[in-house]
Amino acid sequence: MNTGILHQSERWRGRALLGFGLQPDCGLQVLFCAALLLVNAGPGIAQTKNMNSSTNQTELATLGGGCFWCTEAVFQMLPGVKSVTSGYAGGTKENPTYKEVCHGDTGHAEVIQICYDPKVVSYAQVLETFWEAHDPTTLNRQGADSGTQYRSIILYISDAQKAAAEKSKAEAQKHFDKPIVTEIVPLTKFYQSEDYHRDYYRANPNQPYCRMVIRPKVEKFEKKLKAAKP
Repeated sequence: MNTGILHQSERWRGRALLGFGLQPDCGLQVLFCAALLLVNAGPGIAQTKNMNSSTNQTELATLGGGCFWCTEAVFQMLPGVKSVTSGYAGGTKENPTYKEVCHGDTGHAEVIQICYDPKVVSYAQVLETFWEAHDPTTLNRQGADSGTQYRSIILYISDAQKAAAEKSKAEAQKHFDKPIVTEIVPLTKFYQSEDYHRDYYRANPNQPYCRMVIRPKVEKFEKKLKAAKP
């Protein structure tokens, strides 16, 4: 079975082409980050410990802002980001599948787990990009994507991340007319998505969803990054 075609039909089920906003390069995935996503867990489960140690200076951020294809494509462009892994978190079912998450029965959200170098980009800066990459004021919806799996969510792994997320949310609220509905909750488990979801925009740039929804976000963020260069 061609899972890419299957996923495309699932992704477009019940969607209209209207209503998508134009709101918002990572090379090979860092080996250590990949290892941490698998150690001490079953298939598809990432370790949730803070990765800052004397032997490793990368950290993790887990965020959900609608379709993980979109957020993955944007964060892959952010300087300091080593890897971005799409997956599911915030629910109750062990080892959920994409189909189960899409039905909204597992409680999981589509999320990404970002492995980044805090010497290059801080957690606060990661969150700044998060607020720009999606609309945090729409409950369980991003554009035409509707359901609890598309909710806006920050999953923290330490008290420091929790405090930073709450502070960032309060600051971001100043830039939105409507209340921000983003959840800030502890991360218990992160489940990696199926292989065909990963690097989806790069692998499928000409898919209709990629062209019409993701590309405008990527181009907008790319312009911002270029403008920020000295």
